[in-house]
Amino acid sequence: MRKDAAPRGFGGVRTAIRFVFRRVVGIYFRDVEIAGDIPHEGTGGRIFAANHVNALVDPILVLTQAPCPISPVAKSTLWKIPGLTWLLDAADAVPIVRRRDDPTKTAKDNDAIFERVASHLADAGNILIFPEGTSHNEPHLLALRSGAGRMLARARERAEGLTFQAVALEFDAREVFRSRTLVLFGPVRSVGEVAAEHPDVDLAQAITSIIREDLSELLVEGATWDERILVVRAAEMFAHGDPSVAQLAAIASRTSLTQLNELGRRIEEARRLLHASAPDVVASLEARVGSYFAALEDAGATDELVVRFARRMLAAAAGEDVGVEPAVEPERIAWGALRVLTLPLAAVGMALYWLPYQMPREVTRRLRGDPDVTSTYKLGVGLLVHPLWALVLIGLAFAKLDTSVAFVTAGVVVTAPFAALPWLDRWDRLAARLRLVAPREDRRERLVALAAERAALMKDLETARIQAFGA
Repeated sequence: MRKDAAPRGFGGVRTAIRFVFRRVVGIYFRDVEIAGDIPHEGTGGRIFAANHVNALVDPILVLTQAPCPISPVAKSTLWKIPGLTWLLDAADAVPIVRRRDDPTKTAKDNDAIFERVASHLADAGNILIFPEGTSHNEPHLLALRSGAGRMLARARERAEGLTFQAVALEFDAREVFRSRTLVLFGPVRSVGEVAAEHPDVDLAQAITSIIREDLSELLVEGATWDERILVVRAAEMFAHGDPSVAQLAAIASRTSLTQLNELGRRIEEARRLLHASAPDVVASLEARVGSYFAALEDAGATDELVVRFARRMLAAAAGEDVGVEPAVEPERIAWGALRVLTLPLAAVGMALYWLPYQMPREVTRRLRGDPDVTSTYKLGVGLLVHPLWALVLIGLAFAKLDTSVAFVTAGVVVTAPFAALPWLDRWDRLAARLRLVAPREDRRERLVALAAERAALMKDLETARIQAFGA
């Protein structure tokens, strides 16, 4: 980086936009986990390269969750959408002209783009790029384009200290409203060190290869969606653990996506190693995992519920207190107390926003096709409906109420939905726990059978893991 360059900060307008979209992300997802080598606020001169599974959601996630300001690379056609030009310019976005959008595109057009990005990086700016080139629904990375490497190679001619970093985006159910997501930052790579380590290789290609390796290491991939789903399901089973009585006092809290991601990558590697030596074993285990989760769905249960049920049965058989639960962390107590205190406001929010809250859910229910299209529409509906609904309510308040009361009402209208969301998210989990405490006799029998099936499957999965890694 040039000695006279200082990392850029968030400008006033950019800070406001980032604040608004962070709130939007908080509505769209019930939980956003940030993990890995998270960049610090003063980071500059870096390209962030992310996988691309959703055209609209992916850049919003990275730009709002990274502590440092980042300028996205975006297709030039977005500047033609009325109202979006100002937003893109405020975000300092860099337009990319794609050949599919402009058949007359020449090498000079690429040179102009690379020159602008190089100048931005040399001035301590950061860039977000999606090297796959397009959003997709494949369960694995597509072939990466060399744009990020070429941009960094060009920028290196005028600045030192440039870096790049892979960013993996994982979703537990991206077509479902209020799902969870993981933003996982990979290791920071130095352009100068890459050039020194690969003197005989084109620098752009060397950078592209490293980005590919880092993204592959961060993501849970599969040749097909069925294969990837099976890997994630096996990771979920390992994350929930083996329900022995000794573990009752250490029941895990809700499994994080970070934990599932780490386990999934290990299982993916074990599957690859074992498939080379014992493909029949892999095929049998995959069929059994699929059958187990199909039975869970048919019973209206989850793997976590089966584990909890099995632990309660084992504890009761051993004469232990079936009500044993892990110690609650002070932070969770504080959050729980805050939710209780804000329950009246949450109740108001549930009543006021019941209709607009249902609309994104209805969109995702009706759009059973392309998950990318579904999630994009879901976010679009949320961005449009909720603010408009709030404006209508505020307008009615000022039209029908005294000014002082109207201002108070407006404050309630703005804050109530955020108080309501955590409560809405917990309804399904609370219902599942109530069914666990007092299951009907026929449901109890199904849970007993599922627990037995799971125990046998976990034993064989652990044997396969040891066979793959030798320990």
